[in-house]
Amino acid sequence: MEHFTPLPALAGGLLIGAGALLLMLGAGRIAGISGILSGILMRPFAERGWRLWFVAGLVLGGLGGFWLLGVPAPQLALGAWPVLVPAGFLVGVGARLGNGCTSGHGICGVGRLSVRSLVATLSFMLAGIVTVFVMRHLLA
Repeated sequence: MEHFTPLPALAGGLLIGAGALLLMLGAGRIAGISGILSGILMRPFAERGWRLWFVAGLVLGGLGGFWLLGVPAPQLALGAWPVLVPAGFLVGVGARLGNGCTSGHGICGVGRLSVRSLVATLSFMLAGIVTVFVMRHLLA
């Protein structure tokens, strides 16, 4: 763990939790990103406004973080797109099959003590652990 940064990670986690809590208290909505994004495309126009603002805040918040901290934004190699596009599609399919994504289940659902979200989050974590093990120890 050569890049372990506990304080920025703690600050980021607190900000994410605070954002999810504010959305729940202020609008009565769960901050599940896959549901918010799909709602931009599939909901009536009147319900899109807050979703567009939320997504804009995610993008601008990330860019603002890079700017405030003076950290260079990560660069993607042009050759990465043929892998990233289908991977993103598969993530979307998985989020749809799981009735939510890691943010909806892991942050909001576990915080509400939802058994379904706890099972989903444990499944996400287990899949991640197995994937890292296979990639680093079996295929390396």
